[in-house]
Amino acid sequence: MKVVISIIDYGMGNLRSVEKALEYIGEQVVITSDREEIEKSTGIILPGVGAFPDAIENLKSRELDMVLRTAVDKNKPMLGICLGMQLLFEESEEVSLNKGLGFLKGTVRRLYGGIKIPHMGWNSLKVERNCPILEDIEEGSYAYFVHSFYADVENKENLDAISFYGIDIPAVVSSGNLFGVQFHPEKSGDIGIQMLKNFVKLTK
Repeated sequence: MKVVISIIDYGMGNLRSVEKALEYIGEQVVITSDREEIEKSTGIILPGVGAFPDAIENLKSRELDMVLRTAVDKNKPMLGICLGMQLLFEESEEVSLNKGLGFLKGTVRRLYGGIKIPHMGWNSLKVERNCPILEDIEEGSYAYFVHSFYADVENKENLDAISFYGIDIPAVVSSGNLFGVQFHPEKSGDIGIQMLKNFVKLTK
């Protein structure tokens, strides 16, 4: 079966850089908001840059929230990146309390602890449990973060890796074929490329 990864276009996100990273590893990708294209794809990537309330509103206004829910129900591999990861949770405190997609239990909260916000730069990963997209990723590997909020994960069995920045930040989360990374794999060099390869492997 031909592998085609859908990168969800909902008006927010660093779409082109994610597309280029996947093309670099030889995968066929499409940037789309079309329901049929998304349903035909073998995997989905939900990127995101910006504010949570705008992002969830954009998804709902395009009815992409329902498309993503159907994909999750069918256990289609999906990867949320940065804000895209935060959208997977039940709610966010950014600006005001807003409901998320609700695929994972937890609340997105503002970073705290006498640290510079936004958190911007390279931080090491501490692996909490085995996870397919962390295959061949060494303990202590560095990834590139840009964010002001973090996911307060309710179910620790969903927590795969953390990174310390004032507090322990959930860096990789998962449930079945649903994955989220708080950092940007497309900006994280060889480590990020390996994670994207690991994700693509799940779609084949």
